[in-house]
Amino acid sequence: MTSILTNTAAIAALSTLRTINSDMETTQSRISSGYKVEAAADNAAYWSIATTMRSDNKALGTVQDALGLGAATTDVAYTALESSIAVVDEIKAKITAASEPGVDKAKVQKEIDQLQDQLVSISKSASFSGENWVYHSDTDAAGTQAIVGSFNRDSEGNVSLTTLEYDTTNSSLIEVTSTGSYATTGTAMLSTNMIYESSTGATVSTGYSLLDLDIETMTTGDLAAALSGVDAVLQKMTDSAADIGAITSRIKLQDTFVADLMDSIEKGVGKLVDADMNEESTRLKALQTQQQLGIQALSIANSGSQNILSLFQ
Repeated sequence: MTSILTNTAAIAALSTLRTINSDMETTQSRISSGYKVEAAADNAAYWSIATTMRSDNKALGTVQDALGLGAATTDVAYTALESSIAVVDEIKAKITAASEPGVDKAKVQKEIDQLQDQLVSISKSASFSGENWVYHSDTDAAGTQAIVGSFNRDSEGNVSLTTLEYDTTNSSLIEVTSTGSYATTGTAMLSTNMIYESSTGATVSTGYSLLDLDIETMTTGDLAAALSGVDAVLQKMTDSAADIGAITSRIKLQDTFVADLMDSIEKGVGKLVDADMNEESTRLKALQTQQQLGIQALSIANSGSQNILSLFQ
């Protein structure tokens, strides 16, 4: 039936054209933004997941920065230990040389004095961002240091942080008291009185630290005890450097893992909300063709009223 009051064909053509225009608007928005889910209205579930994961990725970025800071701190501590080991090796060699008959111990001691000053200089300067893992005082005591290692979210949405911990009492080289003097008791390897194990298995204390070592008036027996004490300190320093190296290696592994995790999260979010540009461009061309056909269909439907007039001529 044809009516001059209600153009059914035009209404149908207009409805189709509106749908096509709406689809075109959506497709053009995806092409211009790069997202198929840009707002919660597009897909509430995917948008919620993507927003949460982006926030977590941002937190992981901060964790990566913290790992970089931690790596720098451990590198400085390791460098200080490595340099100190080389200096203590020299002191050990000087004591060995002083044990030879006829050697002027006073001159050897002058060399040892310079090496001792170098150990103090190394320890004091081994600071990064206000943290020093080898030089401690009563206001900056040795203790457990925590490095943020990861950001975690469990299946119920609860968040937490994983930390990498290291006890700096194991790497302390020098400890000073409130008066500025060396603490002769404690765990500091250079400032604490040297202790070694005798051939009988007994624990022997030299009564002085490596920094207080003075061989000028020592007898052959005293030099032997000093040599044993310095060697014991050297072994402790070597063990400490190995521990620092181990945590440095762990930090680097964790940093690599966090970087890979961030990449994986970004890819996962992209699969949920990123638009497929090839698909969207193909859809746009198809919609443009449909739009042109819709306009033509609407034009044909509107021309039907003019055709009715010809019946009355």
